[in-house]
Amino acid sequence: MANRDAVISRAPDQQDDRAVSLRDASEVYDLLSITLGRRGQYVMLSECLERAMKFAFDEFHLWYQLALSMVACGKSAYAVSVLKECAKLRPTDPTVPLLAAKVCIGSLHWLEEGEYFAKMVIDLGEDAGESLAKGYLALGLTYSLQATDGELSCLSTRELDREDHQIILYLSLQLALVRQISDALEHLQEALQLCKDDMNSLHLLALLFSAQKHYQHALEVINMAVVEYPESFSLLFTKVKLEWIHKGPEEALVTCRHMLQMWQMAYSVLQHSGSEKGSSVTETPVIKKHNGLHLTLPDAHDNDSGEEMICRFPWQFQALVCSCGLSLESTHSEASACINAVGSVLPRLHSLCRGAWGVRRPADTMAPTGDAQLSRCALGLVLNRLERRELAQKVLRDAIRIQNTSHRAWNSLGEVLQAQGKNEAAVECFLTALDLESSSPVIPFTVIPREL
Repeated sequence: MANRDAVISRAPDQQDDRAVSLRDASEVYDLLSITLGRRGQYVMLSECLERAMKFAFDEFHLWYQLALSMVACGKSAYAVSVLKECAKLRPTDPTVPLLAAKVCIGSLHWLEEGEYFAKMVIDLGEDAGESLAKGYLALGLTYSLQATDGELSCLSTRELDREDHQIILYLSLQLALVRQISDALEHLQEALQLCKDDMNSLHLLALLFSAQKHYQHALEVINMAVVEYPESFSLLFTKVKLEWIHKGPEEALVTCRHMLQMWQMAYSVLQHSGSEKGSSVTETPVIKKHNGLHLTLPDAHDNDSGEEMICRFPWQFQALVCSCGLSLESTHSEASACINAVGSVLPRLHSLCRGAWGVRRPADTMAPTGDAQLSRCALGLVLNRLERRELAQKVLRDAIRIQNTSHRAWNSLGEVLQAQGKNEAAVECFLTALDLESSSPVIPFTVIPREL
């Protein structure tokens, strides 16, 4: 590309000429990366860099550029494979396995691979420099997501870097997950002293207050966070739950409508911009992602199924379903309007909302649509009503094994055991459910993202 006389021969006597050709080519690829990156054309960039590997298979710089381009265009699995090669070319560079760990923990959820890369950073010891603390943090996150020894690793990380608010936040989150609410609050205050306007810290603070049943304090914190991050659907959904519990469905419905208006406005803007797209090399401005808003709406001519749209816009659909649940306590016309809006996108969810109208359990309807734990509990109760109690007990015990702090699962298991005549075991389950419910937040603590 840089020179028609580029030397790609691997012969020893051509080494100097090959080095000059490689340097010129690297400069061209750097300029290409800047140009295509500014236009968001990461797929094209990754394809160009991939072709460059034919003559630069042992050049770290181009390998690393290729990995970054693949991360940017969403080819996370390929990016991890490329980063493994980068680590072989430069084994003493801690940033390479750290980036690989970030990709594994975040978009891929490959926890074992993330643990492997985190340990690569830790094994470098003092040679890792400032990255050593991040290596321990990555290891702690993998342990936390695997529900093992996350707290211990976060403590080790904090000893290495006491000024990193993110480390203290994750330590507080880990304590919250094991229901050590007071200790979690103590550590979270330290994180907020270091970074007062961090969205995840404020969100966790509100959840901790709700776990202590201090709903007014929780609402004050969440309102303050919403002022700082008005486009965060995660914060707004927590606000809806707090308003529904503390102030009633009418005020929560106002927030729900606001969320749906935000979704509609963002969809209209992106739909309009999508209709004006030119060729693939036309400059397309990169939309700034606000903290907590992961919204990539389809183009005007996309024909996604309802299930695909729920996967792409989880918080927005939760707002829609939440409106249905709140409307169950309001007027018939409002509830029908919400249910019909759901049915226009996903018929099966439409039937679910109709069923909720029949049994009038808005709390269940307001649960996140992707909550697998709640689905297991609901399945257990359905099996119990069908008198398939052995299977119901197995489903609920599996739910408890996966998340032993779920008061819903313990309560449902108690109902099944009571129906089987095992009263003593049922009493133990009900007592456990009561104990866990007393420290349960309005939204599970796992809503706080755990990522590097």
